[in-house]
Amino acid sequence: MSRRSKYPEQFRRDAIELVNTSDRPLRQIARELGVNHETLRSWVNTAKQAAEVGPVEDPAVTDEVQRLRKQVAELQKEKEILR
Repeated sequence: MSRRSKYPEQFRRDAIELVNTSDRPLRQIARELGVNHETLRSWVNTAKQAAEVGPVEDPAVTDEVQRLRKQVAELQKEKEILR
């Protein structure tokens, strides 16, 4: 079970953006932000992996989409029968 981070999500996103847009070394940025450089490196690597994989879909949304697609298919069949 992972531990809850002491850094807010917005702070982490801003730090990652700073690393990606700055010419300064990661260690310097980490020092300026008061974060361990390995922690910041981990955040950046996790963000890169997440970007490569793409957005994670909520299983409830996926189930709802499948249900609606099935319903649309049934309604299209009914429409064809009524023609």
